[in-house]
Amino acid sequence: MVITGVGVISAIGNDKNEFWNNLLQGKSGIDHIDRFDASAFPTRIAAQINDFKVEDYVARRDARRMDRFVQFACAAARLAVNDAGLVIDPEKAGKTGVWIGSGIGGIETMEKQHMVLLEKGVGGVSPFFVPMMIPNMAAGQVAIMLGCKGPCACTVTACASATNSIGEAFQLVQNGKAEAMICGGTEASITPMAIGGFCAMKAMSTLNDEPKKACKPFDLERSGFVMGEAPVFWSWRN
Repeated sequence: MVITGVGVISAIGNDKNEFWNNLLQGKSGIDHIDRFDASAFPTRIAAQINDFKVEDYVARRDARRMDRFVQFACAAARLAVNDAGLVIDPEKAGKTGVWIGSGIGGIETMEKQHMVLLEKGVGGVSPFFVPMMIPNMAAGQVAIMLGCKGPCACTVTACASATNSIGEAFQLVQNGKAEAMICGGTEASITPMAIGGFCAMKAMSTLNDEPKKACKPFDLERSGFVMGEAPVFWSWRN
């Protein structure tokens, strides 16, 4: 049993080669937040994904019905499958599954639709709100997109969600319940509510003037973690 493909969308690269090369060079993807006005927040830095064009991976019409974390998942899944050379034909579909974890799911959609509810009432809430927001929708949309009809699930265990999902997928292949699994984790939680919540916990770094030096978990002068958004996927195969 081996990992046959890797797909990465990240703050330091939108393919595995760019990502790996930047890692080796010690490049940091942490910078000042520009997805929303964070000027009043104690933490004003994060590892945002830039230069991401969802239409390179998903039809624009479908993408409009996906939260950002699901868009990331679909992109990374395509990259992983292409890297693996995995062809999911009708014969393999039932033996190919998807297991994608997410700690928080579509919080950006949750925040936006809450504002719509307050401003316009229940009639303004999108019928796609719930299927855009729930954490297991990343796995579901990837399965639909790629035609996978094997096991399909999501693990929600906070920061361990992706690692747990990879382990669950491994066991499915190991136990003969699937011949191939697309697995990993995805997050898109650089939003006012998510950043605000962790700021309230005093869990995040406040090294706003030196963002490249903010992530140092084992340093005596560490001041907290740095929020990032990224999907990383593996393709397990028997």
